[in-house]
Amino acid sequence: MTLGSSCEFWDNKRSLGRREFGGGGMDAKSMKTLRLFESVSVWELRHRRATWAAVLVLATIAAYALHAQAAASLGAEPGVAAPAAESAEATGAEPAASEPIPTRSLLEMILAGGPLMVPILVCSFVLTLVVFERTISLRRGRVLPRPFVKRFLHQLHEGSLKRETALARCRENSSHVARVFAAAVRKWGKPAVEVEQALLDEGERTANELRRYLRVINGVATVCPLLGLLGTVWGMMEAFNAIATTSAIGRPELLAGGISGALVSTAAGLFVAIPALIAYLFFVGRVDRLIMDIDARGQQLVDLISAEGIAERKERSGKEKKAA
Repeated sequence: MTLGSSCEFWDNKRSLGRREFGGGGMDAKSMKTLRLFESVSVWELRHRRATWAAVLVLATIAAYALHAQAAASLGAEPGVAAPAAESAEATGAEPAASEPIPTRSLLEMILAGGPLMVPILVCSFVLTLVVFERTISLRRGRVLPRPFVKRFLHQLHEGSLKRETALARCRENSSHVARVFAAAVRKWGKPAVEVEQALLDEGERTANELRRYLRVINGVATVCPLLGLLGTVWGMMEAFNAIATTSAIGRPELLAGGISGALVSTAAGLFVAIPALIAYLFFVGRVDRLIMDIDARGQQLVDLISAEGIAERKERSGKEKKAA
């Protein structure tokens, strides 16, 4: 399924779910799943496609410019080298040794990129901080600790936890799933619809907290290529202006040097934007998986503490006692 068809699919699913819910044809569990999928922003999915298109266009422009620069330099070398060789033969002097290829350090390349290299470097610094913070905050052991969840649900199933004790256990744990469980435990003994509603409300707040700073990463992935392209345009303008105001006949190195410096900003923007886009897609996928896992564990909790679940367990235990 392509990205565009996926967006249309969820749009149709949401509109169909609303019509069914308005007519009473959607149960609580289906409505819960629908609201979880609505929490995933369709704008983000469409924005990814636009970001990929921008990156591909900028990469194509940069490759074409580098190819044109290489072709120009190769075309100029024979015409420059031939007169030098002929003059050396005419004078009887030995041909001069080939000069070493000039190289530049990283700092010189950054300075050659122009003033727009500063915001690109700031974006790279912000990206590093946000990726480091999200990597720590979105660990599964921090969001959904399996020992706590397994022990908590097992004790509820065995009937060894009461409402106050279960609520205290949730408060002692600082994970996101513990806060979702605490919201459901406060509705202990109520109908399943009320328990699920409390679970959904706290789940949406938890999902928003898990998605925090992801828009910053997406913004860096979108803005950096544009900053690099603007820096390239600025550098090209300066290069052509320098050629127009000086005697540049027979000196293609002026144009080549200006284009080379201008393309540094585009390369820097792509160098920051591509890892940012990869990190954004990775963290969005991780958040979606964590939300679905919390939803599954929350449904098990609803079956255990709702009025219907408690009555069913009592009826089952009564039948087992009679059978014994």
